[in-house]
Amino acid sequence: MDDLLDTLKKCVDRLGRYRSLGRRVGEQNTKAGLIEPVIAALGWDVLEPDEVHREYRRRTTDNPVDYALILMRMPRLFIEAKAIGENLDDPRWANQTISYAAVAGVEWVALTNGAEWRVYNAHAPVPVEHKLFRTVGIADDIDAAFELLSLLSKDNMRDNRIQELWRSFFVDREVNLGLNDLFASGEPPRDLIDLLAKRVPKLPHADLRASLQRVRATFDFPRAGVAPAISAPPAAPVPAPRPAEPSSAESSIPKSRASGQPPSTRSRKIAVSEDERHVGFEEMMAAGRVAPGATLHGDYMGQRHTATVLASGQIRYQEKVYPSLSAAGRAVKAHVRGRHTPESTLSTDGWDFWRTTDPVCGDEVSLKALRRRVVQRDQ
Repeated sequence: MDDLLDTLKKCVDRLGRYRSLGRRVGEQNTKAGLIEPVIAALGWDVLEPDEVHREYRRRTTDNPVDYALILMRMPRLFIEAKAIGENLDDPRWANQTISYAAVAGVEWVALTNGAEWRVYNAHAPVPVEHKLFRTVGIADDIDAAFELLSLLSKDNMRDNRIQELWRSFFVDREVNLGLNDLFASGEPPRDLIDLLAKRVPKLPHADLRASLQRVRATFDFPRAGVAPAISAPPAAPVPAPRPAEPSSAESSIPKSRASGQPPSTRSRKIAVSEDERHVGFEEMMAAGRVAPGATLHGDYMGQRHTATVLASGQIRYQEKVYPSLSAAGRAVKAHVRGRHTPESTLSTDGWDFWRTTDPVCGDEVSLKALRRRVVQRDQ
């Protein structure tokens, strides 16, 4: 996928030049300069109409789709292109192409103006506004653009990798919305109070109800697999009727089911308490939650990288030893992006970057989440 990263960098430069012209570039120039180079970098042969079919029509009387990407003589992805500057929020663009894709038996749709890409699942049994899988601006976050667009490569579409990630995303979103509904209203559901009463039998129902009215409940859904970057930004936590300090386990969830904003499964920034800040990596090892020789995993730019924890608390990555989690994470980025990568991009929170298997719970979590478990156990 090196070609894709290089192509995206060139598109970012070209996008800046186009915008500096101060005039409309037009749809055809957008396709030629920003869209077709990406399609080619994804492994699709743009010169072969049996693979990249321009102005595709299922029937001669249909309105054409700008691109149909074809595998085994069947269209697998529709791409609808708009000129730079076109507002992709206009529901006409997505609705029209998604409807056509559903009729044509095509599951995946991409809508782009060259600067922004949006990917939809046309077959999802939800309203159109919930069919959006991910969206990204290439100049805003080139890493996220790489991750999302990699899923549209010829190889990944053949292996249906995107479907695996969609399923995780879809289930997590529905569960997230259901959990949010439990805490969204001023009066907590009776069955929730009854369930909590079984777990906290010493407290009367009135106290449990009052506490649930104050709570700001939020849920974290770690990303599934490699390179899942959901585009929709996480909404602010649901405000409580009375102000309350957020718990240390907070992260973002949608404001309401009506908002239609899917939860992000991309690595989320977890608020860190003062107690957690005082726990270093050596303390984690002393607590038995990270053992010498443990394997760490870091997903970056569509690739999984592996490191090893040494008895000294240092990290070995690609036969080099680094003094900290962050230094090892920085080394991964430098390896992938090259030595001329800006410092702002290389800067890494190693606690967020690296994941490992919790020997107590048996699941794979970030080291930041694992540190939180250690602190909460001791409180």
